Amino acid sequence: MVSSKKKVVTKTPPSLTVVKKKTRGNKDAAPVEAPIVTSYNDRIRPLLDTVDRLRNLNVMKEGIHLPTIVVVGDQSSGKSSVLESLAGISLPRGQGICTRVPLVMRLQRSSSTEPEIWLEYRDKVVPTDEEHIAEAIRAATKVIAGSGKGVSDAPLTLHVRKAGVPDLTMVDLPGITRVPVKGQPENIYEQISGMIMKYIEPQESIILNVLSATVDFTTCESIRMSRKVDKTGQRTLAVVTKADMAPEGLLQKVTADDVSIVLGYVCVRNRVGEESYEEARMQEELLFRTHPLLSLIDEDIVGIPVLAQKLMLIQASMIARCLPEIVRKINQKLETAVLELNKLPMVIGSTGEALMTLMEIIGSAKESLLRILVQGDFSEYPDDQNMHCTARLADMLSQFSDDLQTKPKDASEFLMDEIKILDECKCVGLPNFIPRSAFLAILSQHVDDIHDKPVEFIRKTWDYIEVVISSIIAKHSENFPQIQSSIKRAGRTLISKIKEQSVNRVIEIVEMEKLTDYTCNPEYMTYWTHNNSQQESFINAVLKDGNKPDYFSVTGFGNVKISHLRKHHRQLLHPAFDMKMRITSYWTIVLRRIVDNLALYLQLSVKHLVNSQFQKEIVAEMVDPKAGGGVERMLEESPLVASKREKLKNSIKLLKESKDAVAAIVDQN
Repeated sequence: MVSSKKKVVTKTPPSLTVVKKKTRGNKDAAPVEAPIVTSYNDRIRPLLDTVDRLRNLNVMKEGIHLPTIVVVGDQSSGKSSVLESLAGISLPRGQGICTRVPLVMRLQRSSSTEPEIWLEYRDKVVPTDEEHIAEAIRAATKVIAGSGKGVSDAPLTLHVRKAGVPDLTMVDLPGITRVPVKGQPENIYEQISGMIMKYIEPQESIILNVLSATVDFTTCESIRMSRKVDKTGQRTLAVVTKADMAPEGLLQKVTADDVSIVLGYVCVRNRVGEESYEEARMQEELLFRTHPLLSLIDEDIVGIPVLAQKLMLIQASMIARCLPEIVRKINQKLETAVLELNKLPMVIGSTGEALMTLMEIIGSAKESLLRILVQGDFSEYPDDQNMHCTARLADMLSQFSDDLQTKPKDASEFLMDEIKILDECKCVGLPNFIPRSAFLAILSQHVDDIHDKPVEFIRKTWDYIEVVISSIIAKHSENFPQIQSSIKRAGRTLISKIKEQSVNRVIEIVEMEKLTDYTCNPEYMTYWTHNNSQQESFINAVLKDGNKPDYFSVTGFGNVKISHLRKHHRQLLHPAFDMKMRITSYWTIVLRRIVDNLALYLQLSVKHLVNSQFQKEIVAEMVDPKAGGGVERMLEESPLVASKREKLKNSIKLLKESKDAVAAIVDQN
C-alpha cells in the first residue's frame, strides 16, 4: 500500500539538493551513522577549513562576523534533541530552560576513532568526554550564569572532534519563554529576546528555526523574531521536530509555507528514551518510510542526515558569498590598525629623546597657537567656533567698547556736580576762569566710575585664552597622558603670570587718564565748540523772567531739568555749563583711547606669548625637578597608551594571520 501512494514533493533550492546514499526501501543498505556525512567536494572543504581557521583565530573580536548557524526556538521545541542528534552527544535536558547561555557548538569531522571534546569559557579550557559532557556543560553554565535559573549572554564554546559529525559551527540559544518561573528574573523574556536578536541580526547568520510539529508555526515566537531580521526568509531554515507526535497536517504545513522559509524545511524524529543515536536514526528512517502520513513527505526533506548535509551546504554557500566582504573587512581593519599604531608615540628610551619629544609637542602647540591666536587661521578647528580666536577676541573687544561707552544715567541733577566742584575749587582771582583742578576732579570721578570695566575685560580675555591654550596642549600631548597634567599646569601658571601683568598694565592705562587733560585729537575742539554754542540760550532759559520753563533741550543730553539751577549763584552757571561741555567732549576721546590702548596692548601681549613666552616658560617648568620633573615621566609610558599599543599589536597580528588564512582560498577563487 505504501509504495502505491503518490509522493508529494516539496520545493528545495537547486543549490541545496541533497544526494542521499540510502533510499527508502533499500533493506540491504548499511545502518545509518549518527549523523552520516558521506561526501565533500573539493570546493566545500577548503571553505569550511578557512572559516574554521578564522574562528580559531577569534577574528570575531575585531568586529568581523563569520557565517554562523544560529539555533533558535520556543521553549521545549526540541532544540537540544536536534543538536544532540547532529553531534552524537548528550546535552543537558529537563524541564524549563536547559540552555541558559549561548552554547557555541563547533563540530569537526575527525578520522580518529577517539573523540575529542572540550569546553572553553572565560579563558579556561575544560576537557571532558561523551559520558560527562552534559555534567560539564551544567557546571560551566553555573559558573557563567549563576546557580539559579537566570541567563547570561557570555558564551560557552563546546568543541567536538568526532568521526561522523558534520563540519558545522552552531550557536544554541536559550529557548524563548514569556512567563518567568520561580527563580527567574521578571524580564527573562526581554533578556532572551535581546540575546537572540544580537546573534541573528548579522547578515552572515544562518537562522535554524526549530519548530515543534505540535504547534501552529504562525504563532511561534521564534518565527516572529527571525522575520524581524530576515523578512524574506532568505537565510532561514526550519527543522520540524516531534513529527511522530503530530503527523496529521504536517505535510500541508511544510508545503504551504505560511511563514516564508526560503531555505526550506526538514522534518525529524526526536530521540526517545535511552535509544542510541544509531537506533534513533534507524527508527527515524523507518518512521518516514512506513508511516501512512509521514511517508508522503519527500525523502529529501526528512531525517537528521539530510539536515546535517543541508546545513553544511547552506553554510558553505553562505561562506562563499560572504568571503569577499570578509576579506575586504580584514584588509580595511588591518590598514586602520597599522595606521593607528603608527600614530602612537615612539617608546622613549632616554632623557634626551624625552626632551626632543617634549620640544616637538611644544613646537607643534606653538604653531597651532600662532595660527589661531595671531594669524586668524582656524582651518585646524573648522567646526569649533570657540577656537576661532581672532574673531572671538574681536567680539569681546567690541562688546567691551559698547559697554564702556554706554552713558550711565545721571544720579544727580544737571550741572550740580560741576557747580559743587567749582564752588569748592574757587580761589581769589579773575571770574569766568575754569580752575584746572576742578576739571581734573570731574575727570577723576569719571575715571573712577569705569575703573573696574577694563580690568574685568582683560581678566575675562585671558581666561578665554587660557581655555584655548589648555585645549591646544591637550590635543598635542594626548599621546603622553603622563605629562599632560604637568604641561597644562605650566600653561596655567604662564597665563596666571601674564594675567597679573596685564591687570597691572591696564590699571596704569586707566590711571594715566587722571594725571592730565591732554589730547591732540582735533575732534575735541569740534565737539566742545558745537556743544558749547548753546550756552547763552541755556543761561537765558534758566534766568528768564516771567514764564520760566522747567526743562531745556541740550544737544547730547536731551530735555534736562533746569528749575533747580535758579537758586544758585549766577556767576557759576557759565563756567559749570562750559566745564560740562568740555568734560563731555573730552570723555568721549578718553574712552576711545582706553579701548584703543587695550586693543593694542592685548595684540602685543598675545603675540609675545606665542612667539617667546610659551615655549620658554613651559620648557622651564617641565625640566625643573622642583616642579615634578615632567620630562623624566615621559620615560614611563602611560598605562593607557601601553594598553592601546598592545591591543593594536594583537589586532594586527590576528588580522595578518586572518589575511594569510583567507589568501589561499581567495587565490583559488
